[in-house]
Amino acid sequence: MPAQSSYDYAVIRVVPRVERQEFVNAGVIVWCREHDVLEARIALDEARLQALDPGIDLDAVRRHLQSIEVVCRGGAAAGQLGGLSKRERFDWLVAPRSTMIQMSAVHSGRGSDMGAILEHLLQKMVR
Repeated sequence: MPAQSSYDYAVIRVVPRVERQEFVNAGVIVWCREHDVLEARIALDEARLQALDPGIDLDAVRRHLQSIEVVCRGGAAAGQLGGLSKRERFDWLVAPRSTMIQMSAVHSGRGSDMGAILEHLLQKMVR
């Protein structure tokens, strides 16, 4: 059995009306130093989101969620953030915000297969 490594994760939330503090979990982001992984997976339930705010701009929400994946990948497509280390990009992504896209508190876990962990978290926390 491969050695277990520590990882950090947060749940990506869409908060259509910040003043109401209602949200829909839309994805997860995982960072693991030992496996050199920073990855986000998105699974937005648009019908649930529209139940909270029928007038929400879904195209804008999709663009913002996609930008999280771009920042995780890094490189020139992520702009200035793309040159930061994976840990620095994770810290930037999970920093508290009072905007439409927010992250849960950061949680930790241990495992060896980061792809399976991402899928498990997405299934448990989002779908």
